[in-house]
Amino acid sequence: MKHEDLDELIALLRRRLDVIGDAAMRENDPDGQLALLREISEGITAFHQRHRGAIPPRLNHFLENASLQKALDWAEAERAKG
Repeated sequence: MKHEDLDELIALLRRRLDVIGDAAMRENDPDGQLALLREISEGITAFHQRHRGAIPPRLNHFLENASLQKALDWAEAERAKG
């Protein structure tokens, strides 16, 4: 995968974790938080569909099974390799 593609995926996965961890949003705007999570999830799904042919098997497995923390860990390790 290209570095730009990994960067895009990492940004989506990190954004998801940020939104999940936003206690203030969860308390003050739970509907907004769910809507934002839905939007991010749709972005992850769209990324997966667009890059399906270039995604390594292990990452594909994580994305297909919604193991998104594992997908993030994998993508960050690959990106760190350069």
